[in-house]
Amino acid sequence: MTRKLRPATQLVRGGTIRSNFGETSEAMFLTSGFVYDSAEQAEATFKNEIEHYQYSRFANPTLTMLEDRLAALEGADLCRLMATGMAAVHSTLLSHLKTGDRLVASRALFGSCHWIITTLLPQYGMETEFVDGGDLAQWGVALSRPATMVLLESPSNPMLELVDVVAVAKLAHAAGALVVVDNVFATPLLQKPLEQGADIVVYSCTKHMDGQGRVLGGAVLGPKKWVEETLMPFIRNTGPAMSPFNAWVILKGLETLKLRVDQMCRNAAAVADFLSERTEISRVLYPFRADHPQHALAVQQMTGGGTLVTFDVKGGKDATFRFMNALNLVDISNNLGDSKSLATHPATTTHMRIGPEERAKLGITDGTVRLSVGLEDIADLIEDLAEALDAVGGMATARAAE
Repeated sequence: MTRKLRPATQLVRGGTIRSNFGETSEAMFLTSGFVYDSAEQAEATFKNEIEHYQYSRFANPTLTMLEDRLAALEGADLCRLMATGMAAVHSTLLSHLKTGDRLVASRALFGSCHWIITTLLPQYGMETEFVDGGDLAQWGVALSRPATMVLLESPSNPMLELVDVVAVAKLAHAAGALVVVDNVFATPLLQKPLEQGADIVVYSCTKHMDGQGRVLGGAVLGPKKWVEETLMPFIRNTGPAMSPFNAWVILKGLETLKLRVDQMCRNAAAVADFLSERTEISRVLYPFRADHPQHALAVQQMTGGGTLVTFDVKGGKDATFRFMNALNLVDISNNLGDSKSLATHPATTTHMRIGPEERAKLGITDGTVRLSVGLEDIADLIEDLAEALDAVGGMATARAAE
């Protein structure tokens, strides 16, 4: 087929390889190695004279299907899979950077990414610098001198801060840097960083792609030359390989990705509107609400507001913990992008180790809650949130009466 398929079709059909048995569902190749017809074929394979699967640490037919499907969806030359999202980030950075190189990153990053930049990379003699992602002037200053790589999340975890990918990419390329975008919160359905000037996109496939809390996985997508010459030697020899079983589960998850993300976005928008009217809440952040500080940028570079809502409960940590503990339907978890709604307290979990000073710079307070909105009936979700907030409000009223 020569015509370009639309995303919903790519998610179901893209990259499918059928064996001689003609199976309908993608086959799961649970094998560590592969056999050769002859010693000569094995030698030619290792010399890269012919294409033949060698070892599942390098490549596997199930992984190939998922890689091809994601590459088609993202509009990338090639995709390579990793065991986790953090393996994808780590491999992207360490395969490209060397001693003396300089990386500029948006300050608003997941806690483990923050650790890599502040702790790991400097151990190898790499210079790192943070900027406030939403401030183009800071990007301009940081990229006024040569850089090797730029790393950013947009929207960010957990405060849903946006970065102007087009503008930053122009600045980065002028400074000689590759632009890496963690696109987990937006998903490949709501934002296309490669079309906006990014060079490389990374994902935790654990999130929306599986989206049902079953397996871990990561993906790196980028240009053919970079993937083959820079990334592949690193991952072949360091071994952050995804399991064929996990790849198969994620393949099946992709079939419903658009249905799930569309409904989760609708639910998230309704939850954000509900929370904005509650007196127990001091702040609500959702990119497609008109009161989001970067609403204009959000509608410019995204096609939907996403599945996450971040908000602050009045009364600090104690009130926020009471709220979370009063939830009956929504689970407390540090995961996101799941079909089940999940509430996270970033200050004591995902962003605990970056410290209070850095959390303050990001706007994370002791009352901040990151809510990953799932597929439950929206009326049930709002009722659960309302009952939990009523419990917080009732406790505050009782204390005031004392």
